[in-house]
Amino acid sequence: MTNTTLAALNPFSLMMEPERVLQTMERSQQLRGLRRHKLRPLDKPLIPLTKAAMDSRAAFDAEIDAQDMRDQRGAYLLN
Repeated sequence: MTNTTLAALNPFSLMMEPERVLQTMERSQQLRGLRRHKLRPLDKPLIPLTKAAMDSRAAFDAEIDAQDMRDQRGAYLLN
């Protein structure tokens, strides 16, 4: 193998020479064979929650908050 081939296969030498990285990428058959498409997950609309789901979530949050208050009240009395 020539020095050029060895340098192209060595990722550390590629990191030190950005021009060589671009040249290697342009010559790569594997990179040219990749399908290209853009994903934009934030462009999709959010799935709306039903009233029952929102009420259930609010009840769960209220129970967690109440538990935290009970735990804090008990911790205060111990100190």
